[in-house]
This record gives sequence, C-alpha cells and structure tokens, in this order.
Amino acid sequence: MQNEWLTRALEESRARGFLGPGEIAPHIEHSRGFRAAWNEYRSSPPASLIDLGSGGGIPGVVLAEEWGCPTVLLDSMAKRCRSLEEYLEYPNAPQNISVRCGRAEELARESDLDGKFELLVMRSFGAPSAAAECAVRYVSVGGLIIVSEPPDPDSQSRWNKPGLDQLGLRIAGFVATSHHFVVIEKIAPTPPLYPRDNGIPGKRPIWS
Repeated sequence: MQNEWLTRALEESRARGFLGPGEIAPHIEHSRGFRAAWNEYRSSPPASLIDLGSGGGIPGVVLAEEWGCPTVLLDSMAKRCRSLEEYLEYPNAPQNISVRCGRAEELARESDLDGKFELLVMRSFGAPSAAAECAVRYVSVGGLIIVSEPPDPDSQSRWNKPGLDQLGLRIAGFVATSHHFVVIEKIAPTPPLYPRDNGIPGKRPIWS
C-alpha cells in the first residue's frame, strides 16, 4: 500500500507544476528504476542519498521513503525548495529527509555535503559533462552516481571516458528497466578544481 504522505507530496508537486501532468504513478515507477539500478551493483541500501536537482522531489522522496536512509533534496530554485520543505511538515513525513537550496557548484564544497554520500541520483539535470562535474564532489570514493538516460541506444556514447577519468569517475555500467540509467562509480578523490564556478560546467564543458 502506497504511503499517504508520499502520494500527497507528489500530487501537490504536480499541482504546482513541478512534475509533469498526468498520473503520479509513472513518476514513482521511474524513481524505482533508480533503486533497481543501484541493486544491480550493491546488495544493501545506500547509507546516504542526495537527489541533485530534486525539483518536485523525484526521485529522492520515493527512494528515501522506500530505503529509509538519510536523504538530501538539493535544488537551486527557492520556490521548489520551499515546497519540498512544506511537504516534509505533512503528517507521517520521513524524519531523515532535509532540503538544501542553492547552486550545485557552490554547495558541493559545504563541509556537511562534500564527499558525504554513498549515492547521488539525477533526473533531467543537464548535459552529461556538466552533470558529472556538478555531482562528483558530493559522492564518497566508492560511491555511485546514477543518472536517468534517454532511451536512445546511442546514449552510451554521451559519456566520455577521458573526461570522466579527469573527474575521478568511471562507468560501472548501464541498466535498462522501463527506463534507462547510467551507473557511474567514483574511484578517486575529487580534484580541487571541480566543480568549477557557477555556470562554467555548462558553458565550458570538459567534453561535448
């Protein structure tokens, strides 16, 4: 039986325009695809989770509800952050979810976020180079970054090995459920340069 808090939160996100129109069930299914991708590489739930560019809370709120792990929902838009904080005041909301508002490039160097997460998830964050650069510092060495991918079979070519090497990352693999995901492992500490200043990862990508 689906948690009433989760249903209420996602329906409110949809009403406010932070999720696409239509039923919330496809958003939940997509979120569970991230869990399936994680399970391909790890045998137990992550110790900590961050949803980068959380928007209306997908996939972070679904994963936090199902795994029960400490979770951060990070978004750059104050209006979306306020809504996420409001949902966490609803009855029966999980107590281990927090919201951080700001640019991913800046918050990555906060002491309580830098290298603190075993898993980072992203959906519709941006081009692969910018996404990888903005994500890398949040993840502990040995942790995973899971990114939702387009269904195009050529999408695997979007991830550039030399560019990922530069960030201390490597492709662990690709997972297809009803959606497609790339699983990236952090294999080395983040070089001090990354992420670069606000907007630079997108304007001057490491690869294109």
